[in-house]
Amino acid sequence: MQSGLAVSGSEPALSEGSARPDTEPMLALILDDSEMNNLLLARALAPVQGCRPVEFTEPEAALAFLRANVARIGIAITDYDMPGMTGLEFIAAARAVEGFRHVPIVMVTSLDQQSLRREALGIGATDFLGKPCDPVEIRARVTNLLALSRAYRQEQERTEVLAREVAAAIAACEAREREIIALLMRAAEHRDTDTGDHIARVAAYVEIVARNLGMEREACARLSLASTMHDVGKIGVSDTILLKRGPLSEDERREMEKHAERGRRILQGSGSEVVQLAAEIAASHHERWDGTGYPAGLTGDAIPLSGRIVAVADVFDALVSERPYKRAWPLDEAGEFLREQAGRHFDPACVAAFLAGWDDVTRHARGFAA
Repeated sequence: MQSGLAVSGSEPALSEGSARPDTEPMLALILDDSEMNNLLLARALAPVQGCRPVEFTEPEAALAFLRANVARIGIAITDYDMPGMTGLEFIAAARAVEGFRHVPIVMVTSLDQQSLRREALGIGATDFLGKPCDPVEIRARVTNLLALSRAYRQEQERTEVLAREVAAAIAACEAREREIIALLMRAAEHRDTDTGDHIARVAAYVEIVARNLGMEREACARLSLASTMHDVGKIGVSDTILLKRGPLSEDERREMEKHAERGRRILQGSGSEVVQLAAEIAASHHERWDGTGYPAGLTGDAIPLSGRIVAVADVFDALVSERPYKRAWPLDEAGEFLREQAGRHFDPACVAAFLAGWDDVTRHARGFAA
């Protein structure tokens, strides 16, 4: 018998982690440098339903087959004393293979090798067979272990299906959430023709700042989406103020400043994490690091980080955009203004994160302008 030759014929390899139909027999990998011992084990397992023995006399060949057929192997049986690699080393190598962590491994040992058995358990052995092997005991142990292996894999398959269903449901909810937000902001666009472009630019800048501050990818995306609602409170500001050409009067400015608190009231109380974050942003993105902002006059770290990030993005975009009351600033001048106002108007860390992404900032600014 040649090394790696299966009693029932050679087995085609499947890609690691590929599905195994329930009707297909699970493979019992047998490893012993003695061909006779392999033959005896294979014959003992022949009556076991749903089991197909595959024999090897060389550990490296067995490991190569194992790595290529993880999804098909239901149990591995290895001798301890083999040239080149001991049974303990084989078990350790097998446990390191992705997807093989929970497959039962049985080591064949003499009955008096208690210390060896304890060591084998420590590195991942599941059970033991004593020498000389009793065919009845072999069949009973392997049958039970194969049942456990099959049950584990079925549970894994159910878990994977459930995870996909949950992910699909979450994706659908997030898509609906984004759609509702887009509709809300479309309503705001009717008040100001630049609003749509403005919120898109601000969202892009917010993501750059958040990323450079070290936020996780999902948190960056969530903050960027929430930032699109930062000025939703302007829905309550009259057109005469919102579209006025020239400076606002003191009374008009106070009325305009109410949009921050109005935005918070519009958005508060939602069960959506994104909308909750948007309410926080609406209320805080006009606060200033030195406490001279509105509506609450918060200072420093008392201002929510979300508001501090959006403040930088919002002011920069306002500077570089043409408005009824001002010309558009050159990008470099606007960047220099942020640098000068770090520690006064803006959180210095947020300004540094914004400027660290300057290439991306200018690319977005010019891209939207085009």
